[in-house]
Amino acid sequence: MGQSVQEKNKELVRLAFDTLFNKKDFATAKKFWSPDYIQHSAHVPPGRDGLFDLVKSGPSTLKYELQLIVADGDFVIAHGRFSGLGASIPNWIAADILHIKDGIMVEHWDVLQDEATREKSKSGAPMFGDKFGTI
Repeated sequence: MGQSVQEKNKELVRLAFDTLFNKKDFATAKKFWSPDYIQHSAHVPPGRDGLFDLVKSGPSTLKYELQLIVADGDFVIAHGRFSGLGASIPNWIAADILHIKDGIMVEHWDVLQDEATREKSKSGAPMFGDKFGTI
C-alpha cells in the first residue's frame, strides 16, 4: 500500500527544507518550490527567488532542524528551529505552514519567535526539543 497524500506532502517538506537551508542546493531545491510560489512571510521577499536569494545572502552557518511535522490534506505545518543566523542573533523557532499542490509547494505562511534562553524562559522549559539552544 502506498503512502497517503499527507505522508507524501510531509516528506516533500522535510526534503525541501533540508535541501535549501542545510545543503544549500538551490538547483535541486527548485523542484520543491513552484516558480509561482506565493510568500506570505514578513521576513522574506516575494516568490521562490526571494526565498532563495535570502538564503544565498545569509550566513553559511544557517541551519534548519525539524522537530514536528503535521499534515492535513494539501497543508503541512513544520515546527522547527533556524540557527546560525549570525553573531548575537537568537535562533528562530518557526511554525511554517505550506500549501502543496500537485507535489510542489505553492504557498507559505510562518509564525516566528526568538528562541528564549534558559535564563529568559519563564516556564523553565525549552521552546524546541528537550534542550535549550544557543545563540
